[in-house]
Amino acid sequence: EIWLRPRRAKRVLMAAIWSVALALLATAAGQQPGLYTKEEHPEVSIATCTKSDGCTATKKPLVMDAQWRWLHDARKGQYKSCISGTPPEWNTAICGGNLDCAEKCALEGISSDEYNKAYGINVDNGEVRLNYKTGEAVGSRIYLMEDDQHYMMFKLLNREFTFEVDASTLECGLNGAVYFVEMKEDGGMDEGNNKAGAMYGTGYCDAQCPHDLKFINGEANREDWHDIKYFPTGKHGACCAEMDIWEANAFATSFTTHACEAEGPLRCDGLSGNNSCGDVPEDCTCCLEADCDCCARYKGTCDKDGCDFNPERLGGHSFYGRGEEFVVDSSKPVTVVTQFLTADNTDTGNLVEIRRLYVQNGKVISNSKVSTLEGADGADSITDAMCAAQKSTFGERNDFTAKGGLEGMGKALGRGMVLAMSISDDLNTNMRWLDSVSPYNHPNTHPQDKPGVQRGPCGK
Repeated sequence: EIWLRPRRAKRVLMAAIWSVALALLATAAGQQPGLYTKEEHPEVSIATCTKSDGCTATKKPLVMDAQWRWLHDARKGQYKSCISGTPPEWNTAICGGNLDCAEKCALEGISSDEYNKAYGINVDNGEVRLNYKTGEAVGSRIYLMEDDQHYMMFKLLNREFTFEVDASTLECGLNGAVYFVEMKEDGGMDEGNNKAGAMYGTGYCDAQCPHDLKFINGEANREDWHDIKYFPTGKHGACCAEMDIWEANAFATSFTTHACEAEGPLRCDGLSGNNSCGDVPEDCTCCLEADCDCCARYKGTCDKDGCDFNPERLGGHSFYGRGEEFVVDSSKPVTVVTQFLTADNTDTGNLVEIRRLYVQNGKVISNSKVSTLEGADGADSITDAMCAAQKSTFGERNDFTAKGGLEGMGKALGRGMVLAMSISDDLNTNMRWLDSVSPYNHPNTHPQDKPGVQRGPCGK
């Protein structure tokens, strides 16, 4: 479970930068609104703060992502699911084509009681707790809204974003995430046959260009819909810029930039098209090598690897973990502060640095310092120089620079992004990229003692 609580912003920042303190405690699916359950958005408290005027608190709605909702025949009195079976398949008795399925399938609402009892999303006194497993429901993803029809859009250049989190019960292999994605404010309402919109959590995208989304841009993703090892996927993916503020469990944490060349959500083609998704064939095994003709990961529109700041990976072995021996003790709540600095200290300048601070037990804690990168030892923030040193030292492809670096990430932050919060597992990699060893099982090229391979203590 993960807790995020409202908290007044600490005055830990330069006067030039405004502060946003969110009460966080705090997909593209589609596409008709259901008829049987009224959507009832729970509300959390958030605060917008400035140095001169202090903080102004208000309550804002949260909404569950469309992927988790019951998707069924949209006709009155009809209850059959549009996707069912093992493996899951589209019900051709209900609909036949991409637009047809978007028109004839409905996303059902979720009552306030169901948010808690069916999906494990518990909102109390302005804070929200996400449980990993509730009944048959596993994980969840929710978004912060401006009102019941629109997502709240965050423009974070020259700003600070603050929240408090308790990840003490998140074990290895789980990820409690707070992040921003460049979704559309209305969830893609009226694109294709999307009549549900943000009110029902539609429009998801991220830098990994996920293919498991049932609907993208108001159309069903039913072409080449097939079951792979852990879940079904379709031909198309949904790409957009992603800024990971907090990906963590009790043993490891990371914040990461993922810029994209495309602006906003892109419905990308996979291997059977122009592969703007950057998909890699299942039988391609050479992506870690400098020359690999089959690896299209770095030919897509988004920087999937990103530039991350994981204390363990960068040499801060005793910085974050469960217990008093760590500088940041994950067994206790901690306030997480992220600052987005621009070159000219304005809201329109180029992003040049992303800084991180923590507050715990009334003490401001500076971020961990880098000790594993050639030419960047002592760095404690994400900059173009730190990211270049990371890619060079760890022998990784520098797609970060190719996709625009911090300036590219800053453009998306300037246009506006939607706040997402989720709790998930990763059956494909067991979350090794966050808390264990990655790349995994490559002892000749990436032994565990190679710099950058160890991400956390899990799996030892």
